[in-house]
Amino acid sequence: MTNQPLQVFRGTEAPPSQADHGEATLVVDARIDAADGIVSLVLRHPDSDPLPAWAPGAHIDLLLDNGLIRQYSLCGNPADRAAWQIAVLREPDGRGGSSYVHDRLAEGSAVRVRGPRNNFPLRAAEHHLFIAGGVGITAILPMVEAADSAGADWNLLYGGRTRGSMAFLDRLARYGDRVLIRPQDTYGLLDLATFIGSPREGTLVHACGPEPLLRAAQEQCAGWPSGTLGIERFAPVRPPAETAAADVFDVVLARSGRTLTVPPDRSVLEVVEEAGVPVLFSCREGTCGTCETDVLDGTPDHRDSLLDEDERATGDTMLICVSRSCGPRLVLDL
Repeated sequence: MTNQPLQVFRGTEAPPSQADHGEATLVVDARIDAADGIVSLVLRHPDSDPLPAWAPGAHIDLLLDNGLIRQYSLCGNPADRAAWQIAVLREPDGRGGSSYVHDRLAEGSAVRVRGPRNNFPLRAAEHHLFIAGGVGITAILPMVEAADSAGADWNLLYGGRTRGSMAFLDRLARYGDRVLIRPQDTYGLLDLATFIGSPREGTLVHACGPEPLLRAAQEQCAGWPSGTLGIERFAPVRPPAETAAADVFDVVLARSGRTLTVPPDRSVLEVVEEAGVPVLFSCREGTCGTCETDVLDGTPDHRDSLLDEDERATGDTMLICVSRSCGPRLVLDL
């Protein structure tokens, strides 16, 4: 059995180069303990203005006062334009984003947000298999609710460390045996082989959770038609150290006519920022897609964890926070 190229699917509109995805200051209207170590925030506009529309799979950026930018999936009701809901797992060994949310964002707190953006849309299918690990349920839950409302056939496999660590069990209870709740301390690792089974026409698989779970889902879907599996990652596939070094190359910024040199120890994003060119970014790890930029000439050396194999082969776009150049020159739509 050969490994299937990873497929991460996009929304219906192609992402424009460095598009302005909107920034606003919202207020924490409610704060809820969703599970052990997970806090859920309901965000509203301070003037009760309607919020931008979104679809299942979308996420927003929180632009935190400590300088960090973090992405969180929207997990509320897309029909509710008055509020956005997110849920955040406290990560003691993280880099400070989740701790800031848990410790400093209370009811009434103001927080800057950007988005929404959707790299993980719910695609039409006769049958959906949903897989969620831990806080990955935040991306999957609106998909489940949308699929059910549309009368689609679906099943969900949801795992976590313990039942107490698994958020939104109350929202899933009404679906009965379509949902398999499998805390690890009771059931062990998720039985993906049984849940996914053999390739079936008209079936799509959607997974979000920790990297070991996503790798296991990818292996189980290796014999399925290309494009069956859609995933949302929390972290890059490769450690940054593996992609840090490369030859020097030039980047031509088509809109300004400037040419910048990218040394081996700097990213394209860092060099463009240093030159004072406005550019959107978020994760700096090649997972969120915020810095995705159109390539007008040259061949990118893709080092991200987002683009699928077809997008990489075409070479029309790149994530400038991690990807580099295969040749001495790239022309970007910046």
